[in-house]
Amino acid sequence: MAQIDFAQDVTARGATFPLHGHVAAGFEGVAEAFATNFREEEELGAACSVVIDGQTVVDLWGGYARADHSAHWDKHSTVCMMSVAKGVTGIAFNMLADRGLVDFDEPVATYWPEFAAAGKEAITVRMILDHTAAIPVLTNDVMYPGGLLDYDNYIRALEVQEPLWQPGTVAAYHVHNQGFLLGEIMRRVTGMTVGPFLRQNVTGPLGAEYYIGGMDAEEQSHVAEVLPNTKARLFAAKDQAMPDKPTTPEGWQDGAVLRSFAFLQNAKEPWYDTMNSARWREVEIASGSGHGNARGVARIYGAATGEVDGVDLLSDAQLEAMIEEQHNQVELLQDRPYHQANSVLLNSPVAVYMGPNMRSFGHHGLGGSIGFGDPDAKLGFSYCCNQMHAVGDNGPRARRLIDAVYAAV
Repeated sequence: MAQIDFAQDVTARGATFPLHGHVAAGFEGVAEAFATNFREEEELGAACSVVIDGQTVVDLWGGYARADHSAHWDKHSTVCMMSVAKGVTGIAFNMLADRGLVDFDEPVATYWPEFAAAGKEAITVRMILDHTAAIPVLTNDVMYPGGLLDYDNYIRALEVQEPLWQPGTVAAYHVHNQGFLLGEIMRRVTGMTVGPFLRQNVTGPLGAEYYIGGMDAEEQSHVAEVLPNTKARLFAAKDQAMPDKPTTPEGWQDGAVLRSFAFLQNAKEPWYDTMNSARWREVEIASGSGHGNARGVARIYGAATGEVDGVDLLSDAQLEAMIEEQHNQVELLQDRPYHQANSVLLNSPVAVYMGPNMRSFGHHGLGGSIGFGDPDAKLGFSYCCNQMHAVGDNGPRARRLIDAVYAAV
């Protein structure tokens, strides 16, 4: 497939942003959309990549890796892509089902007996996958400030946590808990949590620059500074007072966002410092601490929907099982309409836009990053950025790029 080199300097907001990469013939509009994001939006550093039928048709990067413009965003720059990790973790977990190691309709306690405590014996794996397990946040006294970065203690807290309402009845985004829950089930059946499993079975074979925890000094040297937008709801929540424990599911809508982040840090450290720390890159928070770039994530989704360089992550049957609709609700935690499948979101245009195919699946991350797959076009798409936006969906920058891709397909 003929590749066209792309290089352009975009002048905007009193600075010049150098952009680089290549696109396949016919996809020049994606490169122009990428440049438009720097001209018209608040883009600082970003990347976009697309894989179709195992071939890379878009690979773009550019801008700056630091707020002070002291380092360029280069070909191998990575960034914390936040909840994009949920989609990657979900693909990995579905690989366990494909291998017969996990049954979605079994109780979690089948694989993790200690989880049955405090009335959780009937919670199934599927309830974890579709956010209906009724434990979106922790309310017990096992946790402490900074405890989000302590895997073993977090697992103990999940074991003693009681359901907050009847499991299986209401969808509430398990912001951090889903990753810990799936990671511990994975550890019980494979001996590995999500990060090592990915390296051995997904990112290693694909040569994909994407990591959940365990990043060494060389891998960390490529990480771009992430710049949270403090107007985003999750970050604005830090200024709220911790509410009393509500007694109904509806009562969790006020204050649940704050509770989900209550154990991230001690009060002396701003959230953005935590997210730019070496510790954040080393710990495994399988729902949110994934660091990578668009090229790596697009390759993962390309290999979930088809084959990339001989790597095929899921059987056709398991791919269909993964994207089987579980519900289409306004989830409780952030009051957003999510079209939910088994560990991944289905195309939810109001909240998470994934192009014209409603069977597309994936996950966005706080601030604008996204990875998704189109199972019918055998397409993997990803966009990542370091300057987050504050809007409630995955934003105008990703949408512009997605629309340009489908205009070329």
